[in-house]
Amino acid sequence: MTGPPRNLWADQHQKGLSWDSFTSKNSCVIRYGRADAAPGRARGVVLLLNGRSEFMEKYNEVVSELVHRRYKVFSLDWRGQGLSCRETANRHKGYVDNYGDYLYDLELFYTRFVKAEGLPVTIVAHSMGGHIALRFMGKHRGSIQKAFLVSPMIDINTAPFPGILARFLARKACAAGFSRHYVFGGGDYCPEKNRFKGNILTHDPERFLMEQKAIADNPDLALGGVTWGWLKASFDSIDLVKSPAFTAGIKTPIVMVSAEQDTVVSTSAQKRLCGQLPHCRFVSIPGAFHEIFHETDPVRQVFWTHFDQR
Repeated sequence: MTGPPRNLWADQHQKGLSWDSFTSKNSCVIRYGRADAAPGRARGVVLLLNGRSEFMEKYNEVVSELVHRRYKVFSLDWRGQGLSCRETANRHKGYVDNYGDYLYDLELFYTRFVKAEGLPVTIVAHSMGGHIALRFMGKHRGSIQKAFLVSPMIDINTAPFPGILARFLARKACAAGFSRHYVFGGGDYCPEKNRFKGNILTHDPERFLMEQKAIADNPDLALGGVTWGWLKASFDSIDLVKSPAFTAGIKTPIVMVSAEQDTVVSTSAQKRLCGQLPHCRFVSIPGAFHEIFHETDPVRQVFWTHFDQR
């Protein structure tokens, strides 16, 4: 595990997010942020959970929109990404031993900081963050008032490999000691490969560049491809979340917001799981790519319309 990157908390305040840290299991330092609500009585707390490879700076616009709606916002960088600790010598490798580590970090964060606010908590989560949110709600029933899961990672699109082959390869690679090696085709972050034309994340060129600009300002934010260990851990957690015994225990009202043109995660798996959950409403946004929060204004407005109708 590598230590905290350079100048981790040199700037404690950026666009409404005040940054701090706490130490979690295995001495992993987790960076978190909070933003106070706009003047007036706070309506509650939003626990904002981002996706794989992301970081808090990428969600400044979303934080501002939530603050404007008079919510306090709490967020964090998952271990292994952003400015939280990296668990491999090469900080570009996307790795986690198992999703229990993500869950442990979130539980510690929630107990120490979020719950202490004494306000109703709403989860707003994207992709992998949506998956971890389900794990949290399944274990901590009654803690969350409502959840908005945006392009949640219920299952992964493994093309060009069939899912069953990807699972087999991940198990075999980890058993052979290659858990910290990149999967086929994976590698370090390369800005030249991240071009707007042909991307599968967003139709909005300006928002597409937000991540690249943040990484240019602080290269320590960059993360490359996933390792076999991350992939196996993901499949293991996916199997748990999909089980009827698990979903039946989640009583939190959930709005599952799906991107119609998503090729990163499975939209059909999202719809199936929503049908298993006791209190889930499925919303599909026509024409949207995976990163709904960084899509064009009309796409984003669909999400905010549903959020404001809560």
